[in-house]
Amino acid sequence: MNVKEQLLTLKPYIPGKSTEEVKRDYDLDKIVKLASNENPYGCSPNVLNAITTQIPSFAIYPDGAAAELRGKVASYLGVEGNQLIFSSGLDELIQMLIRAMLSADSNTVMAKETFPQYRHHAIIENAELREVPLKDGKHDLDEMAKQIDDQTKIVWICNPNNPTGTYVKQLELDGFLSKIPNNVLVVLDEAYFEYATNSDYPNTIPLLQQYENLLIMRTFSKAFGLAGFRIGYGIGSPSLIKQLEVARLPFNTSTLAQTAAISALEDKEFVEKTVALNAKELEKYYKFFDEHQITYYRSQGNFVFINIPGATSEEIFQYLLEKGWIVRAFPNGIRITIGTEDENEELMKLLAEIVTVKLS
Repeated sequence: MNVKEQLLTLKPYIPGKSTEEVKRDYDLDKIVKLASNENPYGCSPNVLNAITTQIPSFAIYPDGAAAELRGKVASYLGVEGNQLIFSSGLDELIQMLIRAMLSADSNTVMAKETFPQYRHHAIIENAELREVPLKDGKHDLDEMAKQIDDQTKIVWICNPNNPTGTYVKQLELDGFLSKIPNNVLVVLDEAYFEYATNSDYPNTIPLLQQYENLLIMRTFSKAFGLAGFRIGYGIGSPSLIKQLEVARLPFNTSTLAQTAAISALEDKEFVEKTVALNAKELEKYYKFFDEHQITYYRSQGNFVFINIPGATSEEIFQYLLEKGWIVRAFPNGIRITIGTEDENEELMKLLAEIVTVKLS
């Protein structure tokens, strides 16, 4: 049985090591996972109540149109219901977009160091990749614009960027969008939108009125703490959304996921508290990094990207793993999810140990 030739060059997505796997491999009792940018505070208590009291029979298919959730999200964002498309996490929406728009005679533009699923699915569709290296950890929008030609179908901007946590500012985005041909779709991946607190972080919903070739992606997996339910959504022009719905699988978001998302939206205080705690803990990390000569990018997400001089990312990852701490290693650094206050303090002590060894 032969699959597409290009699939032979790819590897399946490998999530961070599970806590049970690390416990078994290193004979440890306590494991702390700070690898997948999950919410360390869980989710709103409203969610448990909702999924245990408000759900219909499991024998009934979910609402394929997600009508109730659609109305809630539309009201929450101030958009029309026909501007929304729902997906099983943003991974499915990315796959949906690429399946709908890319082919062997097209290309797609993205940052080189960004969320890997853009690249992964573009390769499956045999499209040409045009990857632009980050500039000081940020999207190089000028160079990305230069890469666009008549065969370009999609441009991806992860904002804040995963894994660096850096972001494209409002004026930078405005200037970029003004250069993009109307037939090229610009996808703004705002998975970490709720965590972005800087005043010049883009307000993108109003841009939809000006640019029909813009699609914004957001998710309930991060600040809302619903990663286990797998539910995300896209916001775009009604005409674009109508076309994309053809590529969406029927019943792609479960009854439980829709119910959880509706209840999570109704607890704004939980999200606000989560974001405030995340910002507070990030500042503690910055102070620690400065004191210990650890290089980093200031982050607008719930994670931070670091390097320890003299230590490779694999060395840092392995040292922490053997102590029971799971982070995410990249070729050029380590991404750490911002945990609770106690977790962050313990991790800083371990990072200090690595610095002491490497600088001694």
